[in-house]
Parts: sequence; structure tokens; C-alpha cells
Amino acid sequence: MRRVLALLLVFMLMLGTLAGCSSKPSTEPAENNESTAPESNASESTDKDQYRVAYIARAQADSFAAWLANAVMEEADKYDNITVDVFDGQANDDTENSLIENAITNKYDAIIIQPNNGEAQRPYAEKAVAAGIITITTNARISGIEGASSVDADPYIQAKVNADAAVEQIPQDANVVVLLGPPGNFHADERRKSWENEFFAKRPDVKIVGEEIANWNKDEAMNYMETWVQANDKIDAIIAMNDNMCAGALEVIKGNDKFANTLAYGVDGTAEAVLLIQEGRMTSTSLQSAYALAEGLLATSNKLLTGEETQIDIDIECPLITKDNVAEYIEMHKKAGAIQ
Repeated sequence: MRRVLALLLVFMLMLGTLAGCSSKPSTEPAENNESTAPESNASESTDKDQYRVAYIARAQADSFAAWLANAVMEEADKYDNITVDVFDGQANDDTENSLIENAITNKYDAIIIQPNNGEAQRPYAEKAVAAGIITITTNARISGIEGASSVDADPYIQAKVNADAAVEQIPQDANVVVLLGPPGNFHADERRKSWENEFFAKRPDVKIVGEEIANWNKDEAMNYMETWVQANDKIDAIIAMNDNMCAGALEVIKGNDKFANTLAYGVDGTAEAVLLIQEGRMTSTSLQSAYALAEGLLATSNKLLTGEETQIDIDIECPLITKDNVAEYIEMHKKAGAIQ
């Protein structure tokens, strides 16, 4: 009987050990409360071949940031040696900086930062590097941090491919409105610079009747567009630094015959944007593929974590999406499950 009881006890202990080894850190986005910070009691990996990565998203309420966060989680599933925890910066510098600090405290093997404002996050990214943690910035990269890597796209080119088309498409003596991203954000600033150099400098006949900072946000863009529609009988084009703002402005003039011929330009190639292009309501966007960024981020993380490389800086491509090729990108989103 004693032997049977002993064997039973050993069996139960083995089951308990196996159950403990199967647990994984959560990859769910952080909720909008104090739990946004990485937990201080997060368990460290006991296996040197297993790595914990903190992905700090700019704002899950931003359609592109949400797309990228989801793509990162899906891509992470392809790596047996990497677990990714996603945290929501809520478009707030203090929140994002706190998340970076907590990830450092919790000794993550790598931290991927999607900045809200690159300069505001710079000192915290530098702290991560100084702590010996692999640090990667993305969408947009924070340049000039020694020891950090980056995966991004060229925002100047993203805007230029649209601006080059707009030079020919926007009518003479047009009225246009411009929707800007957050000031100090590398992508926001570079896209606006590109539109200035590649479009407005070449089309001095075009008049800007409204230009405001909408912070990548659809609701803010809608509010500004409502004001502009009331103040102007003619708006020939919407020039937005991202698709989310462009979609918000288009929502305001939907079904309004006065603005039926308004052209509209964005950046990102989101599922919503390609559907708007298919419907003929949006003119063009340039693709900033979250799938390609996620693929680059996980491949870069893996190479840095395993010591295959020590420094990586890469850019993805940014092709123009128009009504002529939009079917290709709708299919891309369908395969990823973003369009049913």
C-alpha cells in the first residue's frame, strides 16, 4: 500500500510540474487602467533559448497602430523561442514612457517601441539600451540612438507617391484641406514636408483653406472637416497624413453632392482605405504594410536576441494604391482576415 501511495504522489507531482511549464505571458493588449504597465511580478524565462519581448503600441484606438499590434502578435506565433506581451500607450507620452520603464524593470529581453512622440520617448529608449536590453523602434523609428535598431518605412516617400499623382489630378485653382499627425512625430513631419516639396511648391495655384493637427484620429478629423464644409462651398481635395484621418473627413461629406468630386489622399493602406478606394470615394493611399513591419520586427528581434546580428535598420516598401491595383490589396487583407 505504501508503495502505491508513493507512486501516486510522484505522479501527481509530475502533473503539477507539467502544468506549471505550460503557462505563457499574456499577449492581450493592455486595458485602459493601471494594468497598462507590464506586471512587476512577470516571471522571467528559465530557459536561455526563450525570450520575452515587450511590444509597446502607440495607441490601440488608432486603426493603424491596432493593425500593427495584431500583426505583431500573429507573427510572434511563428517563433517558438519568443513570447510577445503587447501594451497600450493610449496616445499618451507619460503612459508610454511609464510602460517602457516598467519593461526595463521587469527585465524583458527586448523592447519594441512604437513612439507616440519620438523625442518624448527618446530618453526612455536610451534607458533601455543602457540597461542592456535589445531596443527596437518602429513606426516611426527614433534615429540616432546608439545601440538601438529599427524597422520602419520612409515617410517622405510614402507621401511623395501620392503627391506625384496629385500634381496631375488636382484641378487648377483648387481648394484643399490638410490633416496633420502629431507634431514632433517623425512620420507626421516628414509626410507634410514631402507634400510641401513635391506638391505645393509645384502647384502655387492651389489654396489651403484648412490645415489642422488631427493626431492620426478619425473623430478629430471629422470635427475639422465639419467646420471646413460649413466655411467652404468648394473643397477639391483632402490631403491627409494617414488613412484614418482621411476616412474621417470622407465620412463627413458622404452623400453630399456638393463634394461628390472631392479627391482624397492618405497613407497606410488599411482595410478601410482600400475599401474606400474600391468604392471610388478615396483617390489613393500608399501602403505601409503592418504585415511587412511585423515580419521585419520579429525577424529582427530573433536575430538580435540570438546574437546572429548586433545592429539592424531596415525599411519596408511603400507602393501607391489606386483604383487600378486596389483589388490586389483587398485580397491581401482578405487573406489576413481583416476583410471578410
